[in-house]
This record gives sequence, C-alpha cells and structure tokens, in this order.
Amino acid sequence: MADIAAVLGRLTQDELNELRSLGPSGHLTRRLTDAIDRAAGGPGAGRGYYVPNGSVSSTGGPHVILRSDVSGWLFGPAQPA
Repeated sequence: MADIAAVLGRLTQDELNELRSLGPSGHLTRRLTDAIDRAAGGPGAGRGYYVPNGSVSSTGGPHVILRSDVSGWLFGPAQPA
C-alpha cells in the first residue's frame, strides 16, 4: 500500500474539500471512493484507505469511511471525549 500522504496528495482540491466537509467518520460517496482509487493507482487500488463502517445504505451496500490512520492524517488525531 502506498504512502497516505502520496495518495491523498494526488486528490484534487475539490476532492480534499469534500472529504474535509464529511468529517473524520463521514460516509464516503462513490465519487470519493473512485477518486481515492484513482489516486492510489486505478480501479480498486484505494481499497484499504477506506473501509466499511458496519452500516449499510438503503440499497444494501456497505457505507465506507476513511481508515482511522488515513482519517488521522487528514484531520489530526482523534480527541478524547
């Protein structure tokens, strides 16, 4: 798996802004998973940078979120409650 900074660095500013607007555990859209795949090297290459969170959409597909270390790179470490 490639370096997190390198992969996220290949995203457009609009894609990064969209990720930031979702927050550290927001459900990623298909557009964003496609962008992460592209940035990681091609179709499916970004799997592992995003992971299922255990819930499903109304169509039955799994919701995916950024993996915790990827989210930490983008948003900073999680703060204790």
